[in-house]
Amino acid sequence: MVFFANVVYFGYYVSTFAEIYFNKKMNITIIGASAGVGLETVKRALVRNRNVTTLSRSEISLQSSPNLTTINGSATNKDNLKKAIEKANAVIVALGTGKSMKSTTLYSDFAKLLTEVQIETNSQIPFIILTGFGAGESGQYNGFIMKLFFRFLLKDVYADKTKMEEIITNSKMKWEILRPGLLKDKPLTEKYRTETKLYQGINIGSINRSDVADFLVKQAENPSELFKYVSLSNK
Repeated sequence: MVFFANVVYFGYYVSTFAEIYFNKKMNITIIGASAGVGLETVKRALVRNRNVTTLSRSEISLQSSPNLTTINGSATNKDNLKKAIEKANAVIVALGTGKSMKSTTLYSDFAKLLTEVQIETNSQIPFIILTGFGAGESGQYNGFIMKLFFRFLLKDVYADKTKMEEIITNSKMKWEILRPGLLKDKPLTEKYRTETKLYQGINIGSINRSDVADFLVKQAENPSELFKYVSLSNK
């Protein structure tokens, strides 16, 4: 698996270099782009001079740009999803339910549809999927207070994020799962710690949404962590 991931990464790096060499801008699709990390990711990708296509149910509150194409629609609608990713060189998924802590199937419904679309289109592009530290087995490595927070407030939301991870990682797509710590609205630092293994005392703390966005865009450009779960923290 590691050898395969390295081969995939090398091939993708070469193709990305070729695009830059021939003055073609990379096309990044961002799903769930109207708020939070998704919106920050749009801003960061535009700053890095990428062509960006967004898919979200709400309009994006940004000035128009020749590099920005917005699609108002649902991530769980096949036609909307296909349209959004048809020209993409990489896809970033930053779906969210806002401040809602109610039970949801948004994440798993989307993952099922995405794997279906990937099979139909035989897409070989990387999909960078945002979940959170607390999804899957990472929840076992939270501190005592955070475990209580997840157990009583975010249990249902993260149960569905875990289902999304399982569906994606058992598919044939090229995936990367990003699990940031507690999100904060602070300026970009480009300084963060990444962990691709879970261990006792891992201590994944808070991180700025802008820094999560920076990491997402840079991984879309050069996906060095394919087929890995990446935990992300400013400390």
